[in-house]
Amino acid sequence: MVRLSNVVLLLSAASESLAFSSIPSATTRLLGTQLAAMAPLDQELESWAWSAGYGQIDKAIPAGSSGWASFRKVTVTNPPESDGKPVSFFVKSSSRSAEEMFHGEALGLQAMYECSQGEDSLRIPKVYHYGDFSEGKGSLIVMEYLNLAGRSDDRALGKAMAKMHLAPATEEAGNPDKAFGFPVDNTIGGTPQPNPWTKPNSGTQEWIEFFRDHRIGHQLDLAGDAYCSNLWEKDIAPRLHLLFEDLQGEKEIKPSLLHGDLWSGNIGSADGKPSIFDPAVYWGHHEAEWGMSWCAGFTQTFWDGYNAIIPRDEGFL
Repeated sequence: MVRLSNVVLLLSAASESLAFSSIPSATTRLLGTQLAAMAPLDQELESWAWSAGYGQIDKAIPAGSSGWASFRKVTVTNPPESDGKPVSFFVKSSSRSAEEMFHGEALGLQAMYECSQGEDSLRIPKVYHYGDFSEGKGSLIVMEYLNLAGRSDDRALGKAMAKMHLAPATEEAGNPDKAFGFPVDNTIGGTPQPNPWTKPNSGTQEWIEFFRDHRIGHQLDLAGDAYCSNLWEKDIAPRLHLLFEDLQGEKEIKPSLLHGDLWSGNIGSADGKPSIFDPAVYWGHHEAEWGMSWCAGFTQTFWDGYNAIIPRDEGFL
């Protein structure tokens, strides 16, 4: 990786205070040469690290790729700390825009991070930055690097999931109006997931409408099966409210933050705590989290932990 002097880093950072006219022409030529030699992602990372007060990029190690993004582990010379330890960064980059690729992921991780504070909580990576490249085509997201391992304590996972589901809907968590939905639409796997907000201070009736129109109804529209759609619209959807008749008054459904795509491949551990990742986040009824439980491998120990905090409802099958 090309190294830049502190002067060059100052010049390449956003909102620099030195004018180019005050720099000797030889230094200006060096700056242009060095920046031109760097790939757009390297430029973005150098500029971001310096402007954030984290110094220079120390190491950038390739960490794999997917069909749509490349991954790196990045360390800096003046890192922030988490629990008294220096933070390394996990960087995803793509040739597509941040709005298309990373906006929903960033907001989802930020919401899960805010709703997973304190003891016995999930270990969620903190998002430090995301956006489009300032020069050229592409985008990136920078988050805390976690040393992920396999699943460990299922009871701890159950308790941590319950704590996230009980976290209040707040402005910091992205839901000041206490509604169902999410600030942006996102995807569950490769499937588009619409998340329009319901009205403020939503309850059971608003959840029924959201679940009917933007979850089951939406999926049936995508499937394009006329028989199933007709069965849903004529026979099932009009009776959907009957499933929730007992969830009124003190048992009124309130918005819970959901991972949204919780299966075994998205569950692990980090630093001795349970961790979940690759979410399709939205605010919904906490029982909607378990739609993928058939392939999540939840043990009775998991449910013991979860139900110790959120008791199992009589109507939950």
